[in-house]
Amino acid sequence: MTVGVALNASDAPNQVDATVQLAQEAVEFGVTSAWFGQTFGADSPQLAAIVGREVPGLQVGTSAIPVFGRHPLLVSSQAQTAQAATHGRYHLGLALGTKLLTETGFGLPFERPIARLREFLTALRQLTKTGTADFHGELLTATTPIPARVPGAENGVPLLVAAMGPQALRASGELADGILPYLAGPRALADRIVPALNAAAEAAGRPAPRIVALVPGVVTDDVDAVRAKATENLAFYEQIPSYARVIELSGRRAADLAVIGDKKTVEAEVRRYRDAGATEVVFSGTEIAGEADRRRTWRLLGELAG
Repeated sequence: MTVGVALNASDAPNQVDATVQLAQEAVEFGVTSAWFGQTFGADSPQLAAIVGREVPGLQVGTSAIPVFGRHPLLVSSQAQTAQAATHGRYHLGLALGTKLLTETGFGLPFERPIARLREFLTALRQLTKTGTADFHGELLTATTPIPARVPGAENGVPLLVAAMGPQALRASGELADGILPYLAGPRALADRIVPALNAAAEAAGRPAPRIVALVPGVVTDDVDAVRAKATENLAFYEQIPSYARVIELSGRRAADLAVIGDKKTVEAEVRRYRDAGATEVVFSGTEIAGEADRRRTWRLLGELAG
């Protein structure tokens, strides 16, 4: 089982430099993968490419690029370039995004997200596998009058989706290589998410997908104070219907899904995720309790990855 961390240096004087330093530290602790979120700030495939180039051996991934406001040709170019830069260690995560950010930020209607996801994945698979595409859907067109291949990325790019709802899981099982569930506890994984995903993949004649579980968590002695801060930081997700439905399967608040406690507590929870079907576990928000506790957390995660 691989164990990774989400890197967030958005408050640093130079985010790129700070991210590389964090990645180097993660490797020293034995962590095997680093993941980068995508909002309206730093470009996550570029960050992944730089980190993967600077920190040999570390797996790097995007979690995750919304399909609204992007086009498969451009995302393929980004992903293949990152894959060539890292010599095969890049993993591309996609997401539906949210109605609020899509309509407010891009001025695009958040309509037919599952249909868009399906078309995006279909076109993107062609592009990352062959460097060409001839796709004409209802919502997207992707053709290559000139080649879209990036030398060095011939083996393709793993495609993962931040999927948790039934329709997104079905599309991911049929068309992607795995999923990136966030705030989905072991119960949600074991009872709902993993069975639905595996069933869709099996019906499509595809191999069992990867389940890269993203988990907010930290090793700390100040549990109550950190839990209070996590409650504030994660409350945003309670307003998003797709997250709210999954959160309800395991708790009342998003912070109930945060793994906060001593080493024994955190280690037990990582193993619960594995038992629930997660093939990989990635901890996010490890900086919430300060640098000392972040390092304690990374040290434990490195031990579990060993």
